[in-house]
Amino acid sequence: MKTAFITGITGQDGSYLAELLLLKGYKVVGMKRRTSLITTDRVNHLMNNDKFHLVYGNLNDSGCLHRLLIDHSPDEIYNLGAQSHVRVSFETPEETTEFVVMGTLRLLEAVRNVCPKARFYQASSSEMFGTNPNMPLSEESILMPASPYACAKVYGHHIVQNYRDSYGMFACSGILFNHESPRRGETFVTRKITMAAAKIKLGLQKELRLGNLDAKRDWGFAGDYVEAMWLMLQQESPDDYVIATGTTHTVRDFLKYVFDHAGLGDYNNYVKIDPRYLRPSEVPCLLGNAEKAKAKLNWEPKVNMEELAALMYEADLKLIRGG
Repeated sequence: MKTAFITGITGQDGSYLAELLLLKGYKVVGMKRRTSLITTDRVNHLMNNDKFHLVYGNLNDSGCLHRLLIDHSPDEIYNLGAQSHVRVSFETPEETTEFVVMGTLRLLEAVRNVCPKARFYQASSSEMFGTNPNMPLSEESILMPASPYACAKVYGHHIVQNYRDSYGMFACSGILFNHESPRRGETFVTRKITMAAAKIKLGLQKELRLGNLDAKRDWGFAGDYVEAMWLMLQQESPDDYVIATGTTHTVRDFLKYVFDHAGLGDYNNYVKIDPRYLRPSEVPCLLGNAEKAKAKLNWEPKVNMEELAALMYEADLKLIRGG
């Protein structure tokens, strides 16, 4: 039985990845930070599975990372833990950099010293491309980060490549474009929209405050994207891959899909622009080219944008109703 070690286990991607790996017969060890709040909602349904183990740890603690890898001897490591909110990274640049930059380096060092034959996955981000205007963006595109989060991710991306080249580690980076789901955090724009639409539908909210409605993003379903993470670590040799749908939509498009599905009519009747949600440096468009993943991993997205919007809205409607 293979053992997978996942940082960021309680996040959106961590929970979907854990489900996938358990279905494939893995033992899954998920690391979470110890906090005073209960943050295991996304994985509570896995707690009774004897192949699922939740452990406490921190990417800021090298000794802890070494101990956990010694204790569990993983075959595969998935580094998904981070402060992943782009807007928040402008407000907490040091914390974001500490987790994303030093956390990745500490984990790589622990893997190199404890289990160098293990396969390593790094969660890179399409935000690394930033203001690069040359769409669609591929593995060869120039990185032009436009936020503290993106700058930190660029370091993580390059240090993984460096450890792969320098030490012969099987280390891959998945450059994932925006991927959403009903498990997305409620401060992210897609989830904020579906949650608000559901509350408006039920008479619990009257308006929705947002920032830039013209930002274009390549949005996919997180459940599809975690399969690509796993596929990267099953190849004969390590490499980096863009994971994307190859289509782009504005925030306005997503609003329309959700409000139309909800039967609420014109979203403009409910949406107010709030400058607090505008980024100091905006990335106008991100569109990915996942042809390499299609050719080498045989991976393609299954859920399109309209289906994703409906899926998220219906899940939030059920959640608010107490279903």
